[in-house]
Amino acid sequence: MKIAESDLILNSDGSIYHLNLLPEDVADTVITVGDPDRVGEVSKYFDSIDYKKGKREFITHTGFVGKKRVTVLSTGIGTDNIDIVFNELDALVNVDFESRTVKTKLKSLNIIRVGTSGAVQPDVPMGTILASSYGLGMDALMNYYVQDLSPDEQSLLGELENHFSDLKNINPYLTAASSKLLNTIGKNMDKGITVTAPGFYAPQGRQVRAKNAVPNFIGLINSFKSGDNRITNLEMETAGIYALAKILGHQALSVNAILASRVKLEFSKEPNIIVEKAIKMVLESL
Repeated sequence: MKIAESDLILNSDGSIYHLNLLPEDVADTVITVGDPDRVGEVSKYFDSIDYKKGKREFITHTGFVGKKRVTVLSTGIGTDNIDIVFNELDALVNVDFESRTVKTKLKSLNIIRVGTSGAVQPDVPMGTILASSYGLGMDALMNYYVQDLSPDEQSLLGELENHFSDLKNINPYLTAASSKLLNTIGKNMDKGITVTAPGFYAPQGRQVRAKNAVPNFIGLINSFKSGDNRITNLEMETAGIYALAKILGHQALSVNAILASRVKLEFSKEPNIIVEKAIKMVLESL
């Protein structure tokens, strides 16, 4: 079935609309970062860089770490941008742009997010590098996609829905990390459920001037526990990454540099050092 021009938009040079990339520009291993300025902080460790491209907030460098070809790409903030990045990454490797049809043989990318986050548990200190075992989305992205949950995901999501039953008009969704990447890249990292919020302030329990509709949001999320599963941290992309990766057949892992303790009301004095640590840990484990 041919994909409509209005559904899959290509630029005049044949590159995909937002990312401005051609199919040959994407490596099988992709590191995503939120901040466009962080792309260079990753690629400075590459042994060689084949090219650099950019459009809007989407900056891409592709090169080699040893003999492994790696792409690092900035997504910007939030799951709305993740929707763009993951659909376009998938199209770049799994759609024939000439015929506008899905390829017979599909490719599965290894996608690793390296991002910042705040801890919601008192025993997760600033400076921790944490791998998300699950992404729990409090945003609306998955209202628009069909998900197929595993029995474990369905069971844990049911418990989470009961825990958050007082939160009206929120339909949480849950997806597990790639077990392959969690057991390799994330092997020596702390692990926990990561909550993905649709904003930075009230949706993450912060209050500056506007009054919060959900009092004690941090206490609500950090009180959940099911067996070995507990919510450890908050950010704005992981759940969308995990859900879309699974829907599209890719492997995904979110690696979180913990810069803040939300329970101790503290923020790191050395955020760049913590992010650097996370970048090096990921690159050394590729």
